[in-house]
Amino acid sequence: MQKNALRLFLFLQIGAFAAKAQQRDLVAYVNTLQGTNSDFHLTRGNTYPTTALPFGMHTWTPQTGKNGDGWKYQYAKKTIRGFQQAHQCSSWTEDYCVFSLMPVSGQLVVGENERATGFSHTDEIAKPHYYKVTLANHVTTEIAPTERGAHLRFRFPKAASYVVLDGYTGISELKIWPKERKITGYVSNNKSNKDHSLKSYLEVVFDQPFTVYGTWENRKNTVQAGQQQSAGEGVGVYLRFKDGATVQAKTASSYISPEQASVTLRAELGKFKKLEETKAAAATTWNRHLGRINMEGGSEEDKATFYSCFFRASLFSRQFYEYDKTGKPYYFSPYDSKVHDGYMFTDTGFWDTFRAQFPLNALLYPTMHGRYMQALLAAQEQCGWLPSWSFPGEAGSMIGNHAISLLTDAWMKGIRTFDPEQALRAYLHEATNKGPWGPANGRHGFAEYYQLGYVPYPKYREATAKTLEYAYDDFCAYQLASAIGNNFYKDIFARQMYNYRNVYDPQTGFMRGRQANGEWVANFSPVEWGGPFTEGNAWHWEWSVFHDVQGLINLLGGKQNFISKLDSVFSEPNTVAVGTYGGMIHEMTEMVMADMGQYAHGNQPIQHMPYLYTYGGQPWKTQQHVREVMRKLYNATENGYPGDEDQGQTSSWYVLSALGLYSVCPGTDQYVIGSPAFPKATLTLENGRQFVMEAQNNTQRNVYIQSATLNGQPYSHHWLTYGDLTKGGKLTFQMADTPALTRGTAPEDAPFSLSK
Repeated sequence: MQKNALRLFLFLQIGAFAAKAQQRDLVAYVNTLQGTNSDFHLTRGNTYPTTALPFGMHTWTPQTGKNGDGWKYQYAKKTIRGFQQAHQCSSWTEDYCVFSLMPVSGQLVVGENERATGFSHTDEIAKPHYYKVTLANHVTTEIAPTERGAHLRFRFPKAASYVVLDGYTGISELKIWPKERKITGYVSNNKSNKDHSLKSYLEVVFDQPFTVYGTWENRKNTVQAGQQQSAGEGVGVYLRFKDGATVQAKTASSYISPEQASVTLRAELGKFKKLEETKAAAATTWNRHLGRINMEGGSEEDKATFYSCFFRASLFSRQFYEYDKTGKPYYFSPYDSKVHDGYMFTDTGFWDTFRAQFPLNALLYPTMHGRYMQALLAAQEQCGWLPSWSFPGEAGSMIGNHAISLLTDAWMKGIRTFDPEQALRAYLHEATNKGPWGPANGRHGFAEYYQLGYVPYPKYREATAKTLEYAYDDFCAYQLASAIGNNFYKDIFARQMYNYRNVYDPQTGFMRGRQANGEWVANFSPVEWGGPFTEGNAWHWEWSVFHDVQGLINLLGGKQNFISKLDSVFSEPNTVAVGTYGGMIHEMTEMVMADMGQYAHGNQPIQHMPYLYTYGGQPWKTQQHVREVMRKLYNATENGYPGDEDQGQTSSWYVLSALGLYSVCPGTDQYVIGSPAFPKATLTLENGRQFVMEAQNNTQRNVYIQSATLNGQPYSHHWLTYGDLTKGGKLTFQMADTPALTRGTAPEDAPFSLSK
């Protein structure tokens, strides 16, 4: 902890934070280097220091990795190769529509290896609204973001001063305009976009003249001096400015057209003459955004962790729409390669984010969330399938059909911007077909799932995990159909939402792989990863019955057995059997390092599990465990996460949990109560109302709720509804260091479950 505190001091200048917080300078708490100390074998977040506005279409980052390397920025690396326009969700996925700018001092070098320049973290400032680094050659780069562009500044020492644009891994076409001091063209480097219909049309305008210029290509690093225009694989350009110049560059990109890039550049950056103005505007945007949750009390380190996580949770899903010159939103569709009116969002995987990231957005940003629901159905119309992993089109990665979770969750919370009949039709198609784009595009084993009531293993990989997630998704469809009174869909999915029961083996007490003939797969070990499970083992997947925890309690033989099984997750040795993975994957390593038994918070399937004690009548154990996870596994440093951050999900878990809430079952209107991490939190909602959560006597030891009042009235429930929160009010807890063993034990105090 001492080492982390020292790093926070270096990065965040904690001594100045108390005064700044009085001015609501919350952006000062954020460290965008959180989680960057990652590699293939061990994930501390797999993040990069993102400079962007909330949900911005483009983001910017320094680049330490080679072009095409999933690890754009790794804390341990010693050189920077460029400053990228980036969109990457995860180190495990390729990026798209990338280009980079790199200042080069002295001799012109264009290749990414040759131009890479040393730097030190002590010479970095990494904030959402501003990134700055001084390289070992004394060139300083600064970046301030807009939603679809950025304002950069390069300060050169007294030497030849170049800016090199790298076209990255795909094709590019670029043109230099010396009189206008600008570069225009496009890059297209998304491997899944075979016809290159997805282009990022870019415009970069400099405030200083250049007289020497040329093009180059990054396959053999050949230079074409004096050439103004080029097209092909890896094409880039270079410009030479006055020796020792200070050069500002304004850039914006469009997926629609070169003309739209110009419109965006003028709209977003036209009024800012100096980078300081763009930086100040971005800081104002972020402080307003982060100020929607005002945390009071707690340590400066706790606030840095909270607001760093809140920042990361606020990057996804990304806008994929633009505004024309009249201010009308429209977008290039990555699904049908046509331009449409309205809103589109992308760069998220629902397997991760349905759990907490979208329920957080629904609470804080219902207007955006409602537009997102419309965009889901528009995507389905354009490609024939509901998205499951949009990057930027449908990738079909991971498992489950969780678009229905998002749609149902929105509807049940009163965000009704879409046609529910259309949503159910689209989901039925998803649930009864297999699409061409990966395991989550439609359903693997949909016929067997319908006929047998489960997906058989080994006929289908990860079959038990898929069965569990299909059953939850079917519940969501049932819930939506019930809400609108559509008995046709209700009856279909009522039959299937209990299918989780069909992969539970009462002899072992675990969910298991089951063959098509009904027999259990032999040689079962609950610590063996893979096989019928996705990125986990039987200890992790036991709990994926979000919609019917009481039904799971019944399967396990009652509440006492259920609680004992939950306890065992934390008390079992942190043993790993690598199973079908054939070797240690990073999720296994991270579980072992966490040293919390079989609890693997670094991956999504078990993140809700500590909240399940509340369903079993022992909410004090939820309170103790969630506080321990927050304290032990999160901080605001480069080692800030216990595994993949994953498009805002792991951050959103922390944000909601620190508030004292969690969305165990999206598709209902409930948030389950845990244990707030701060003495006071104030949510300022989109409707202008405020909801205040005050935890009196809250300390690191006082994690247990003794009593609660909601708007002055005694409150024993272990959940709040979306309506409770959005109409405003005050929830007050009395906290202590011993559990309240008799509080809130009535059946109605437990959160939602299908079974009673």
